[in-house]
Amino acid sequence: MTDDLDGLRAVLPAGRVITDPDVMDGYRRDQTVAARPGEPRCVVAARATAEVAATLAWAQRHRVPVVPRGGGTSLAGGAAAVDGCVILSLARMTAVREINPADEIAVAEAGVITADLDRAAAEHGLMYPPDPSSFEISTIGGNLATNAGGLRCVKYGVTRDAVLGLEVVLAGGRTLRTGRRTVKGVTGYDLTGLFVGSEGTLGVITSATVRLRPRPASDPPTIVAGFPALADAARAVTAILAARVRPSLLELMDAATLQAIDDWKHLGLADATQALLIAQDDGEAAGRQAELMRQLCAREGATLAEVFTGQAESRQWLEVRRLAYPAVERLGVPLVEDVCVPRTRLPEMVARIERAARRHGVLIATVAHAGDGNLHPVFVFDRGQPEVPPAVWVAADEVFRAALELGGTLTGEHGVGVIKRRWLAAELGPDAIAVHHMIKDALDPAGIMNPGKVL
Repeated sequence: MTDDLDGLRAVLPAGRVITDPDVMDGYRRDQTVAARPGEPRCVVAARATAEVAATLAWAQRHRVPVVPRGGGTSLAGGAAAVDGCVILSLARMTAVREINPADEIAVAEAGVITADLDRAAAEHGLMYPPDPSSFEISTIGGNLATNAGGLRCVKYGVTRDAVLGLEVVLAGGRTLRTGRRTVKGVTGYDLTGLFVGSEGTLGVITSATVRLRPRPASDPPTIVAGFPALADAARAVTAILAARVRPSLLELMDAATLQAIDDWKHLGLADATQALLIAQDDGEAAGRQAELMRQLCAREGATLAEVFTGQAESRQWLEVRRLAYPAVERLGVPLVEDVCVPRTRLPEMVARIERAARRHGVLIATVAHAGDGNLHPVFVFDRGQPEVPPAVWVAADEVFRAALELGGTLTGEHGVGVIKRRWLAAELGPDAIAVHHMIKDALDPAGIMNPGKVL
């Protein structure tokens, strides 16, 4: 092993290969509580595409597994180490290589923090639309690897919708450039779409050309509606979408989440409501659309339905939504899950989640990118337990299968990672699984790229 690493050090600048056990321990795991990380051979802290290529070439020669890593915010175990692997960190590849306001595009390296790219675009009156809840700590590379979504995806789409082209290093060290800088382009297969969402199993994305959008001139009005039951709030979502309103944000929180926030921040939310809906519209007719959404919420039984137009109030309500995960985390160990159903089936899906929680005696706190039908049921269990309790897995299985029965999917934005491999065939079927393996074998014949993830 020492000789192997000497060879790796020889092809990389000094200091890139890290073997200190204490330092490596900080790279072993991501934010997935159910993923047991392995013991890595070393960490490579790459700063350039050429260093990624040299690492992958060395790894293929020595048949050493490689686990790519960005900010370590995966909730599906996608960045968890496997035994004997090289953890390839791209967190130091932080250059925004280009912002072109005229063409409304940017070129960013994989280690750029998502919110930093959006702030750089804002200097030109533009925005980078994808905004996962982890936008202040997650990286562009990680977002690309999982096809991350976020609060604004109801209007602007997920990460794949913002990507025009990629720079990808393949197993063995070849550098591939996919896509284009143009608005349209259909030359050849859609290799860009193939790598987005592939979770590092086909290659390592080192930079991306992404689409920017005009930034709204002012903060949009914010609609806040409280409901006596989660199902009422879900019906309000379907009513808003049926009315052909196209909000730029439509988020839902259940009673357990609101109570967790109250216990922490003492905002009094849970005293007044059992479910909270937060919506925004950043279009030209934002005021009229906001009032329509308020009326629809009231019609569906909202006990509170108000429109806030002040910048400070609007930002405070968005901060309440972003408090959901850290607040629930204070209750115990959170297994954060991610299912998506057709938006018209949202009321049925929330009812199925509540039923699973009662049936198995498991605390489930649910938030949702409701405008997409994308729900995040968070299964909470007591700290100190050595692993996820069986009752939690049984409840999760019921929730996953309910999503599939309702015409949905196992994951809307977190990815498969290691957590959902066992359910993959239930959604895709044998023919699609076989095609997945064919693609994997063609691009990674030695099986070194993030092994054990997805497939």
